[in-house]
Amino acid sequence: MSSYARRIVLEAACGLVATYASLRIAGFRRWKAAIEWLNPVSPDGSPACGQPEIEFAHAVANWEAAAARHLPLTTNCLDRSITLWWLLRRRGVAADLRLGGRKENGRFEAHAWVEVEGAVVDQMGSDRNEFVPFESRVIATETRVP
Repeated sequence: MSSYARRIVLEAACGLVATYASLRIAGFRRWKAAIEWLNPVSPDGSPACGQPEIEFAHAVANWEAAAARHLPLTTNCLDRSITLWWLLRRRGVAADLRLGGRKENGRFEAHAWVEVEGAVVDQMGSDRNEFVPFESRVIATETRVP
């Protein structure tokens, strides 16, 4: 593994731990807003290494998955997707963090994944076709104001 890849794996491990804690303390909106503020996507939208974005994004996703497997805590798809989205943004890749839902056996289930150029780049997104992506703000029916 190159020193560049090792650095991304280390960043991924730190990012996963930070995201795991921040989602539970600050919540999704605040953590996502903090990441967007601290790491805007560069205007050229090209990764620093010169590879095509999609190819580079798949490599980063694999390195992040390796880091997640070796952590002493169990992360979920949201933890891993936000961290991958952050890693890609830091490197100038215009990645999209996607959230979706479905109803399975009478239960609502949610899923998170990352897309680059419309293609899923993370391993957690392999079953994303079963989830309907949220396209707009979702408001629970119980919170309607009369």
